[in-house]
Amino acid sequence: MSSTTDKIKGAANEVAGSVKKAVGKTVGNTKLEAEGIGQKAKGKVQVAVGDAKTSVKNNVNKL
Repeated sequence: MSSTTDKIKGAANEVAGSVKKAVGKTVGNTKLEAEGIGQKAKGKVQVAVGDAKTSVKNNVNKL
């Protein structure tokens, strides 16, 4: 995946995770809340991977 794709998918997972967490908390569904927490964490990792790819690409282009 490209760095942009990683960042977009990561942001989408963060949003979806936040929504799941909030809905789970509101309705008292701890499983849904936990899934939301996990999905949000996955999104943060994806964004970080995208940032790392961009950084590597930029540094390679400087050589």
